[in-house]
Amino acid sequence: MSEKVLMKGNEAIAEAAIRSGCLYYFGYPITPQNEIATYMSRHMPQAGGLFLQAESEIAAINMVLGASAAGVRAMTSSSSPGISLKSEGLSYMAGCDLPAVVVNIQRGGPGLGGIQPSQADYFQATKGIGHGDFHLIVLAPNNLQEMVDLTVQAFNLADMYRMTAMVLADGILGQMMEPVVLPDDKGQLPVGTKDWAVTGTGGTRKRNIINSLYLQPKELEAQNFMRYERYAQIEASEQRFESYMMDDADIVVTAYGASSRIAKNAILEARAQGIKAGMLRPITLWPFPKTAFAQAAEVALAFVVVEMSMGQMIEDVELAIRCRRPVYLCNRTGGMVPTPEHILELIKKAEK
Repeated sequence: MSEKVLMKGNEAIAEAAIRSGCLYYFGYPITPQNEIATYMSRHMPQAGGLFLQAESEIAAINMVLGASAAGVRAMTSSSSPGISLKSEGLSYMAGCDLPAVVVNIQRGGPGLGGIQPSQADYFQATKGIGHGDFHLIVLAPNNLQEMVDLTVQAFNLADMYRMTAMVLADGILGQMMEPVVLPDDKGQLPVGTKDWAVTGTGGTRKRNIINSLYLQPKELEAQNFMRYERYAQIEASEQRFESYMMDDADIVVTAYGASSRIAKNAILEARAQGIKAGMLRPITLWPFPKTAFAQAAEVALAFVVVEMSMGQMIEDVELAIRCRRPVYLCNRTGGMVPTPEHILELIKKAEK
């Protein structure tokens, strides 16, 4: 039977990773995600895996690259400045078409910023994680059960499409506690056959080579075109979202992660005041659920985007609806959190 236990968000991610068959974790300390590494250090060896605190974030992501190339499930986690340091390694992994899971528990920035929650890494995760033409699959939970479920899905999607999947959360979700149902089969989820991995030939097959260097421009172009054909398949089949009170919504509130939990309270109050508000919550930030937003724009009057940033996801909303409806930004930044009252104020403004 499934277990239901009370856990902190960071620890729930770590346990879900172990139960997903992750055997190698490489990380480096940074607040507010340290509980992931602490949990892994205690529990990964018991599951027959390896925990290693690297000498830096750069070292950690390159260790993930090596482990993934050998065909095992590997993971790292960090918070905003640490993810920046991993960006070169993530680009190399994309160039090698290697699966892995990266967790970002966001904090305020830029620079060292602060240790309070933020959502200011949206651009980084969805558009600019590293140099070159590539994407990550980006999954955004808004509660601890989704922290568990999306971590499991991240490993499966990474293996399915041979690319990195990121679980993008924030300090609120990482530090809060909720009951979660954990997967039944500890460490037994199928990994699949990785016939591309560098595991030694045993003298029975041609050597596998993991490489991101293509000195001939036509060859590199062909690799990029082939990779983007795979991305197009992901965009067609992996768009995920939650629809909340959208059947008759005139005002569409859009938020992800912790902001979406706050937004639901504002929507309920708006409904109590006779305003037909609803919410479209992206669960995949890449691929962004463009189809759902385009359909909502056919009937809605306006959109309100709630973010703990200076306004980043708002650009994807505007692109998805082709600017056919007004879009309003309700935002706080620097570690500040929007309130239901602030969101309701923007909902009322959008209705006028």
